Amino acid sequence: RHRLLLLLLRQRRRRVSEPARPVGQAAAMSGRSRPNVMVTGTPGTGKTSLCEAVASATGYTHINVGQWVKDKELHCGWDDEFQCYTLDDDKVCDAIEDAMDEGGCIVDHHGCDLFPERWFDLVIVLQTDNTVLYDRLKARGYADNKIRENVECEIMQVVMEEARESYKEDIVKPLPSNTTEDMDNNVNMLVSWIRSNS
Repeated sequence: RHRLLLLLLRQRRRRVSEPARPVGQAAAMSGRSRPNVMVTGTPGTGKTSLCEAVASATGYTHINVGQWVKDKELHCGWDDEFQCYTLDDDKVCDAIEDAMDEGGCIVDHHGCDLFPERWFDLVIVLQTDNTVLYDRLKARGYADNKIRENVECEIMQVVMEEARESYKEDIVKPLPSNTTEDMDNNVNMLVSWIRSNS
């Protein structure tokens, strides 16, 4: 019944702990000239819209993991029940590793625990009110079971918990994503952060 929830809570890779460092110094310490940002959240929270706007304003590379999985066949096949591809974690990481090592990437994905901790200097978790999320997913044509699973994940803050378990707490930032005003504020904040940390 809660298959998506279980998938999101699936085995977590244990990463070698890295020493804490202030946000903004991470890119320099890693040898990158520009930081990398993860934008994550339940499907329908506005990740792709935010990433596209920020990439346009900053010249950063937007990596939409879901699109890469389709275009580059970084999956293990099709899941009929949830009408989506089952991504292959190793193929995904291999495909984006060079870009991440270079820096200047904004990665857009509904999960974040499959990526190495060292890749990101800031992790944004978009959060959306359940009724707003329901309406967005319905408008996308999602099946009822897929809508229910995603709304339950948002209620239980599955993605936020995943981010907190996968990355240093001081780089994980939840942001509201309910209105166009929220979107504008989030774009402005993220563009400002990127410019001050590049």
